[in-house]
Amino acid sequence: MSEKRILLASLLKPINDTRMYEKLGLSLSKLPYTQVHIAGFEAPAPAGIPSNVQLHPVFSFRRLSISRFTAQRKFLKLLQSIKPDLIIVCTHELLLAAWYYSRKYKCKLIYDVQENYSLNLTAQDTYHPILKRVLATGVRSIEQLTASRIDHFLLAEQSYAQELPFIEDRFTILENKYKPGTNYIKPATPVQVNRDKLKLLYSGTISSLYGIFEAVRLAEELHKTNADVTLTIIGYCAHTQTLQKLQQAILGKPYITLIGGDKLVPHQAILQAIATHDIGLLPYQPNPSTFRCIPTKLYEYMAYGLPILMKQNPLWDNLLSEAKAGLSINFNHHSISSLLLALYENKFYTSGIPADIFWEQEEGKLVTIVQRLLQQTL
Repeated sequence: MSEKRILLASLLKPINDTRMYEKLGLSLSKLPYTQVHIAGFEAPAPAGIPSNVQLHPVFSFRRLSISRFTAQRKFLKLLQSIKPDLIIVCTHELLLAAWYYSRKYKCKLIYDVQENYSLNLTAQDTYHPILKRVLATGVRSIEQLTASRIDHFLLAEQSYAQELPFIEDRFTILENKYKPGTNYIKPATPVQVNRDKLKLLYSGTISSLYGIFEAVRLAEELHKTNADVTLTIIGYCAHTQTLQKLQQAILGKPYITLIGGDKLVPHQAILQAIATHDIGLLPYQPNPSTFRCIPTKLYEYMAYGLPILMKQNPLWDNLLSEAKAGLSINFNHHSISSLLLALYENKFYTSGIPADIFWEQEEGKLVTIVQRLLQQTL
């Protein structure tokens, strides 16, 4: 059997990205007679790369640089060099180039929909109101134009099946569940919160939408009651104004530590922080772009048996209550004394760590889809 080449590509995600490399890439590297190529933003190469996986850090530019818009040419050159049998596009920005190549050379094409990009642009305040409508229309037009040539869609969220009509019935839901590393040890349960030194954690993307300032405010309030309360913020902030506001907010507060900020943080460092803290915070702010999505860190916190304080959300509440994994609170209106009492008196994960939060089942679905498409290239 001849070797098959699979290329996974994203414009802004780093080559060591959690979903593109650790989950999709490494899962597909298990297929026999398969060479996996991963193209993305420049980042340190992870340790222990399988022999049949090759990384291509071909993108490196400022987020609003002109190079971001000329990257299509660089991507097309890479496609012509690798000559993949299957392309998995992990961002809308590379869809047109992948669509053109797949038409010309008859290779299979998968679109890994990690976000509802059009909705994100209109619902979030990243750009000027007129500009974000123009950008959202452009993104949706590209997705609709290329949809008929896409062989299959991978959806990171169940809600995308209703939000994206152009996918028709050619989709599989592949959620961002936790993929254990080689050093992962399932924690002992049930879990009780440490009364003496309470270590809070905010991990992942640092953003006002994701509630970074609510996390800081909660830490301040708890610290007034218990001087041994600390907060670690670990992750990357893409917006300079938000980062400057955060740095100002924590100035003179030695019990709040910022790791990363203007630098990407390796995923393993984030997981290590999760394993060594007492409470995970998910203070997301209400927004149509996130309301029906399940944060990846929710699965990560649960995998490590970390009790969670989470913004009230019907979808997340079901997961939280079934696993007895934490408490849903209103981060803007709460009683600190009642909250501490609930944290100290409750036992969490009384039925153990849920089996359905892990990547293994998702990996099986992914491998089945890719094997089927590769067989069609024989």
